[in-house]
Amino acid sequence: MSNQIRPVKVGNITLGIDPISIQSMTNTKTVDIESTIKQTRSLFTSGADIVRISVPDLESVKAFRIIKEEIKLPLVADIHFDYKLAIASLEAGADKVRINPGNIGSWDRVVKVFEVAKDLGRSVRVGVNSGSLEKNLKEKYQGVTAQALVESALNYDKKLLDMGYNNFIMSIKSSDVLATIKTNRSFREKSNTPLHLGVTEAGTYLAGTVKSSIGIGSLLLDGIGETFRVSLTADPVKEIDVAKLILRSLGIRQEGIEIISCPTCARTNGDLISIVTKLEEKLKGVKTHLKVAVMGCVVNGPGEAESADLGLALGNGKAVLFKQGKIIKTVTPDNYVQTILQEIEDLARLDN
Repeated sequence: MSNQIRPVKVGNITLGIDPISIQSMTNTKTVDIESTIKQTRSLFTSGADIVRISVPDLESVKAFRIIKEEIKLPLVADIHFDYKLAIASLEAGADKVRINPGNIGSWDRVVKVFEVAKDLGRSVRVGVNSGSLEKNLKEKYQGVTAQALVESALNYDKKLLDMGYNNFIMSIKSSDVLATIKTNRSFREKSNTPLHLGVTEAGTYLAGTVKSSIGIGSLLLDGIGETFRVSLTADPVKEIDVAKLILRSLGIRQEGIEIISCPTCARTNGDLISIVTKLEEKLKGVKTHLKVAVMGCVVNGPGEAESADLGLALGNGKAVLFKQGKIIKTVTPDNYVQTILQEIEDLARLDN
């Protein structure tokens, strides 16, 4: 197998060539067009590169067409069971449709979706997961196993390529973190089809963040994956926040303010947790990459945080502000947050 990933276009993004893209999904009712447009824009503004929208019925197809007229960025129609909805969504402007061949019906229906996608120059995400695994593979492997999921994905991959279709990406998902890692590694060894990563049904904000960071992060470190979604039972914008942190932590994307802060102990002077929480909230939209340290005492800063572009070390009734390890001034408690924000604004202005 060639190491070169086969390029696949999703709107203005080319998976396999462009940087790893972040995805999320709306949770509004698609027929509520105004709310869906509002949330879709919010997701793109927060940092999504691709947004997926559920299309469960024909009324949703009609809504999707109107939404796509308003949103020119990459939109994916999420389809289950009914191949006609996939075709209608492509005709309504979807840049990509997501189907699980295992629940879409007979193979000829899958082919019909691919024919329309090919004619329109659009793409398809082929999904393989425990809920749509073929019956014969469940019997062969005595249940839903990593081997069964990989074999299913490779079978679809080969059939589609042999038929002349190359406008698709593969998604092999499990709610089991280790199974997710194992299946995607195994698939990548045998195919250069772009991969959409994710730990499905990962759970609440905390549990889902941990599972996704381990599962997706491990694969990205291996150089596996062209796009991904962090699945959380939470506000979809939080999925984008976690995804950006995963990419930044791995050094894949250097964007935004990285806050370094100590875990607090008896030496902590002042309400460090509150300070860091306020800063994190106010700095969400900043694109400039800076490393900002906020430390609870002089032990942890500026010494341990000298690599930071900017830092604050709390002391008894005051704090010291430092840049690249050098103390530049003292700050009073009522000015901690505002001082850091002003310094970041000045540094960002210089950076631009």
